[in-house]
Amino acid sequence: MDRYTEIRSFALTAEKGSFAAAALIEGVTPVVMGRRLDALERRLGVRLMHRSTRGLKLTDLGEQFVEQCRQLLKDFDAAERSVSAGRSDVRGHLVVSAPAGFGRRHIGPHAAAFAARYPELKLSFNFTDSVVDLVREGYDMGVRIGEQLDPDYVAIPLYPNRRVVCGTPAYFARHGTPHTPEDLAHHNCLAFNLQGGQQRGWTFMREGKRFPQRVNGNLDCNDGEILFDWVRQGLGIAWRSTWEIQPQLSDGTLVTVLDDFAVPGYPIQAVYPQQRYLPAKIRCFVEYLREVYQRDGYWEAGE
Repeated sequence: MDRYTEIRSFALTAEKGSFAAAALIEGVTPVVMGRRLDALERRLGVRLMHRSTRGLKLTDLGEQFVEQCRQLLKDFDAAERSVSAGRSDVRGHLVVSAPAGFGRRHIGPHAAAFAARYPELKLSFNFTDSVVDLVREGYDMGVRIGEQLDPDYVAIPLYPNRRVVCGTPAYFARHGTPHTPEDLAHHNCLAFNLQGGQQRGWTFMREGKRFPQRVNGNLDCNDGEILFDWVRQGLGIAWRSTWEIQPQLSDGTLVTVLDDFAVPGYPIQAVYPQQRYLPAKIRCFVEYLREVYQRDGYWEAGE
């Protein structure tokens, strides 16, 4: 049991003069109220109330302590109201992390318009393909592509997204079309690499289960924009997000293959640490991004 509950129950019992009356307000039984008082007295090592068949009476120490408790509860309520009021006041400093390519295309270009709405808010962005620890590194929120699995974070979907294998029509005309993920062994796969040049496998679905498929090619890179440019040049095929290639899919510059094996979703999500009160600066920025991303034709236009 937390100290706040014990103190609040003690002050309420002293005000109402009985466990039964205080219990009605708390929504618990009189027995629970009695146990709370017992716990408080045990922790403090003093008697706060005399209990008898005639009712409850504060001890001398109880009289002193209850006044302090009432002031403490008032201060606590005032602090909560102050924080709650700040939820609707968009000011301060908002620090945001996002993947490099996505941030350059779909966050940075909209920052000025958002800043114009809220001139008392300072914005800082870090666009990186490294997955940062938001709490440890001092970020208010992040935008991430893919499922959010950390239970300490809240994930808010911004827009659906898929990862697909794509290439130019000319590449497939020259090299053929893969029909299963295993066929990728016969294709030049342009992969994103990790530090040290280690390539990531591409993930697919078969019979309801995900599985990784190792790929190889003569070019790999840790920069998604460069990979995207290589694919458009017809140098090979790549596993890219629809947020990145939707304009090219719409105009036929790129086409997808292995769609029957594609993982159902890699959603674009806003994530932030679990917290009792969500600051207005985070809430408003998340709402703004959703508003932008849901405009008709936004993703087809690529901006």
